Amino acid sequence: MAPDFPGFGQSDAPPPSSYAYTFDNLAKTTSALLEQLKINKYMFFLHDYGGPVGFRIVSAHPERLQALIIQNANAYQEGLGAKWAGIAQYWADPKAHPEVFDAFVSLAATEQRHTLGTSHPERYNPDAWTDEYAHLSKPGQREIQASLLYDYRTNVASYPAWQAWLRRYKPPTLLVWGRNDPSFIAPGAEAFKRDLPDAEIHLLDAGHFALDEKNDEIASLILAFLAKHSV
Repeated sequence: MAPDFPGFGQSDAPPPSSYAYTFDNLAKTTSALLEQLKINKYMFFLHDYGGPVGFRIVSAHPERLQALIIQNANAYQEGLGAKWAGIAQYWADPKAHPEVFDAFVSLAATEQRHTLGTSHPERYNPDAWTDEYAHLSKPGQREIQASLLYDYRTNVASYPAWQAWLRRYKPPTLLVWGRNDPSFIAPGAEAFKRDLPDAEIHLLDAGHFALDEKNDEIASLILAFLAKHSV
């Protein structure tokens, strides 16, 4: 199951006046969906925004998690690439730095989220970023995405708590990480070893969306991981 969060994909996108776009709320909504579907045991594949949503859910219900697969979903300061210094200025004073958000949702940045760091740009379908940009250009999306980018500061503040959770519960964990990702850089993957010494870590020659060019390799690693842990 791969549900879209509110405001994304095929899910409803209520205006921020009726739905608060925070990572706490995305986690509550996703948890409510799992409850409604009566799913009380799960393995999470966490990527990008799915990381902070997933960490909130498993922190509330550690007994339900069977394993973690993490692909460029950051939980350590070491994993924040250079662009986050500019975003930190936006967190400190959004009104003083509108250029940070404008750059974040620009067509150039949308394409680079997919292609920057890849050794094989020809393997990427341009529809990936043109469709994403079309979605970001829909009415109301600027407000939604601005709210989430601003709220992302709460994720960085939660890193120590999530790390403590990993140390305590030590779930079976596989990391398959695009090592050339300029946003969530490779040291962020390696940092998981501090709290999960038994984690299996693979740094792949890929960018942020490693599945777009390493899908066979990642699938093989996942199947081997599941077989090893009998999940």
